[in-house]
Amino acid sequence: MLLAHISDPHIGPLPSPKLRELMGKRFTGYVNWRRGRAAIHDMPLLDRIIADLEAQKADHIALTGDITNIGLAAEFPVARAFLERLGAPDYVSFVPGNHDAYVRGALKALIRTIAPWMLSDGAKEGAMPSFPYVRRRGGVALVGLSSAVPTLPFVASGTLGEKQLAAMGEILSELGQQGLCRIVMLHHPPYYEGAKAGRQLTDSDAFQAIIAKAGAEMILHGHNHRTSLVRIRGPLKPVPVLGAPSCSAVRGLFTHRAGYHLIDITEDGQNSRFTIRTRGVDAPRVRARALDVETATIAQIGEMVVD
Repeated sequence: MLLAHISDPHIGPLPSPKLRELMGKRFTGYVNWRRGRAAIHDMPLLDRIIADLEAQKADHIALTGDITNIGLAAEFPVARAFLERLGAPDYVSFVPGNHDAYVRGALKALIRTIAPWMLSDGAKEGAMPSFPYVRRRGGVALVGLSSAVPTLPFVASGTLGEKQLAAMGEILSELGQQGLCRIVMLHHPPYYEGAKAGRQLTDSDAFQAIIAKAGAEMILHGHNHRTSLVRIRGPLKPVPVLGAPSCSAVRGLFTHRAGYHLIDITEDGQNSRFTIRTRGVDAPRVRARALDVETATIAQIGEMVVD
């Protein structure tokens, strides 16, 4: 199976908000977008990244959050159009990020708009998602989690919660007994010091304890806007945790520029093997220099083998 992993498109430009929509945290988010984030996330570059992804003919796409920015209602149809461009709901699996739950009520409204991309196999037409969800594709099982919760201004942390964590443990144990290659998807990095205070997964310790007991073959996340690979304890061997860059970032460190992962999975249950190819902007490693989007090359910029 060839699995594409993309994250954090932060689709812009922001629609013009009504004054009443800028109450509370949305006001600071809107100011941040106008002052800098709009220049970081480049939509023509995102178009080129997605065109490159489409050319790779992946069997499935995993999108690990932050499809929106400040939870405006006008952002949600744009998010759905982006998912439709990526592919049909059976072909694309989405989990939400902190920007998708920017204020209270935003995530619920977004979910109503893009529900089909977050449903478990066999869900009835018109059903609403619940987390964890499970999708089986051949010998691979994708387990989608939501760490997206509304937070105070200048806080971007995530939480899974006891109920979701308990369900995750049961699901992973059952899938392991069935001999499936288990891939867990969530937005926040689920390990100690995976993100700074105020940006971290608040119950990462509990998550790791469950993985150490129930196991998984790979964990995918976004949030940090950079490629990363760490390992956390599993019942038999360490479990790889793969972070993806933002697929629209045009500024900043080389490691933070737009890209995505292609994960070639040799399916063998708990002994599955992964070849990870990173594709993205091939440009000089110069700090904080804006790219010339029209001339930037999208190419393979790295490869890792994990077993």
